[in-house]
Amino acid sequence: MFYWLMKYVVIGPVIKAVFRPWIVGRRNIPGDGAAILASNHLSFSDSIFLPLMIDRRMAFLAKSDYFTGRGLKGWATRLFFTATGQLPIDRSGGKASEASLNTGLGVLGRGELLGIYPEGTRSPDGTLYRGRTGIARMALEARVPVIPVVMVDTGAVMPIGQRLPRVGRVGIVIGEPLDFSRFEGMESDRYILRSVTDEIMVALQRLGEQRYEDVYASTVKDRLASAQAAKAPSARH
Repeated sequence: MFYWLMKYVVIGPVIKAVFRPWIVGRRNIPGDGAAILASNHLSFSDSIFLPLMIDRRMAFLAKSDYFTGRGLKGWATRLFFTATGQLPIDRSGGKASEASLNTGLGVLGRGELLGIYPEGTRSPDGTLYRGRTGIARMALEARVPVIPVVMVDTGAVMPIGQRLPRVGRVGIVIGEPLDFSRFEGMESDRYILRSVTDEIMVALQRLGEQRYEDVYASTVKDRLASAQAAKAPSARH
């Protein structure tokens, strides 16, 4: 009830009036049953616009850090993420990754929609990067279709590091569902998982025509951070 109240009464109407989001391919989302919505990731706001523009309720797996803040700001952040269907997960790896997988499978097991960013993090420069295989494992274990989703211009409205959004129009393009039932029972084969993940990334690239680079976005972010750190001492001299 709280989710729908925020979507249709409190937050949703304001966001739609300000940003005038458009959507293409809404019919590709099934009216019922579980499915994974696999999206490129340009901005923090992706997790706001996509749930807002589809009729069914959906959940995203979000960093647990967003739910652990203190004080008024922490409370407001938790409230906002809960209202927009976010589920806290630990991204530290190991057992935490397994727990995240189980959280996602729980959503799919209830016949709901689960949003996943295969790149694992926001693109630092608008390029589409290599996908993580967790999405493939979820799709094969839950035996659900994967629907490619491309967010358009959300990076311009709210770039990485910017606290408040700029006013601008954003869009969403939803592609046809991808069926991986031919790989049923192969969710433990790492080569199959990589093949499925790559197929998802190819579908995203074709749908959005983003430039693609076969390297993890997190690796690119680490390189950029190292380069900035190396420049910092010289800038002080």
